[in-house]
Amino acid sequence: MDSFTQVLLGIATAELCAGKKLQRKTFLYGAILGTVPDLDVVIGQFLNPVDGLAIHRGMSHSVLFFLLLSPCLGWLITKIERDKINFGSATKMVFWCLLTHVLLDIFTSWGTQVFWPFPDRIALKTIFVIDPLYTIPLLICLILAWRKKDDFFSRKKCVLTSIYLSSFYLLITCSLKLYALQQFDKALKVQNIAYDDLIVKPTAFNCILWNANVATKDAYFLGDYSLLDTQPISFKKYPKNNNLTRQLEGNSDFKKLRLISEGWFIITKNENQFYFNDLRFGLLTSDSEKTQFAFSYVFKEENGVLKAQEVPKRKRDGMALMKNVFMRLKGN
Repeated sequence: MDSFTQVLLGIATAELCAGKKLQRKTFLYGAILGTVPDLDVVIGQFLNPVDGLAIHRGMSHSVLFFLLLSPCLGWLITKIERDKINFGSATKMVFWCLLTHVLLDIFTSWGTQVFWPFPDRIALKTIFVIDPLYTIPLLICLILAWRKKDDFFSRKKCVLTSIYLSSFYLLITCSLKLYALQQFDKALKVQNIAYDDLIVKPTAFNCILWNANVATKDAYFLGDYSLLDTQPISFKKYPKNNNLTRQLEGNSDFKKLRLISEGWFIITKNENQFYFNDLRFGLLTSDSEKTQFAFSYVFKEENGVLKAQEVPKRKRDGMALMKNVFMRLKGN
């Protein structure tokens, strides 16, 4: 989830765990602790692009890491606050602030390695990384809680309300995803598309428009469905280009990107350069003459070795994408 939302969730969690002891200082501790797991992004800046991508939501988002880190930060907080909070309560606050961060991330489309060092990543794909309908209730209720000052019970009531509302919204997105999944499955059967795998995820900033990635033996099919649609779902076919994939076998960056993408990728070639296109996050542009995926990497030669570099995104591409999303979610 985006950093601002994670800060709000961290504050809410810290307030519930230690609001009576630390008063409004929980807003400070919660904001800091809510961002700790995402410090892997800072570390990634010192690595090459692929390695930086590979560690994101890895060890720093694991339960094992939290179990080791929580006592350390809990001890530090007790030293700062002295007699206001004991070691056990401080450690509990740290652990739950870190864990709720990851629990929320699990609902997004980017896999989270909760059980590191095991390699499997969990991604429920029910909510986009930025969703105002989740964030706004948290923000409003925390503002109300801040205004309650030293009235802990009133603050707790406001915070619990924010957790109930945002959690209820998560349940709604889960239900909507299951419904969208059924619609995609029906459409594929009607169109006689036999598939091996299917993933469904929401589009930017909403839970009305959903995208589907469909894997068949020789190709991928991409489609979208709005809850307001009146016409049948259509799919666009993208060949797997296995011949191009084989040409990158043995390349280190390709191996890492294939693992990161969980197998949802297409290799293309343009002007004698290979491109790795991650299908999980859809298209950046709908221009049929120049297809560009949201996450795409070009392989360029460095010291005789092909190294992957992320294809830069232009601001106008993002604006065009958002315009297309909001037009499409109104229905076909």
